[in-house]
Parts: sequence; structure tokens; C-alpha cells
Amino acid sequence: MSEPHVTLDPTGLDPERRHLRGPLEEQLTSALRAATDRVRAEYAGEPVEQVCQRLLDETRAGLHPDIAEGFTPDMDEFCRVAVAIVRQDTAGSG
Repeated sequence: MSEPHVTLDPTGLDPERRHLRGPLEEQLTSALRAATDRVRAEYAGEPVEQVCQRLLDETRAGLHPDIAEGFTPDMDEFCRVAVAIVRQDTAGSG
């Protein structure tokens, strides 16, 4: 599985905040990767939906509360990461 990455849509940012896009993407990506590592390490056969929600919860927990509150990721992308975690475990158990 390739490392997950967060990319922000610049049209959703206020013009005066666009210069923060790069550092914010780095912080969000770091939190998502740490969450992915934790969820993958602790995965115990949960369904994809539960893994997806846990990824979101763990990612938000790794962010400053103000950033976490405003973080509304593409849940389809989060669920793709969850599917990769589930499939990787299933492939390793055969």
C-alpha cells in the first residue's frame, strides 16, 4: 500500500490563507500516516466501515483541536485506505 497523502483543494481556502496550504497538507498527511500505522498495527478483523471511522478518529486525534474541527476529508479516500488495511491483513492471513 502506498503512503496516504492529504491534498487540499485551494478553491476551498480563503485567499489570505492559501499560503498555509502546504504546511497544512503536511500536518494532515503526517496525522493520517500515523493513524494508518496505528490502525494497521492494531487491526483485528473489523469491517471496513469501522476501520474507516477509526482512521478518521485517529487522524483527528493527532491534530490541533482547531484544525481537527475543520477537517472534513473525502471519506471515499479514507475508506480506500481502510480497504487497503483490511485487504493487506486478509492477504497476510492465508
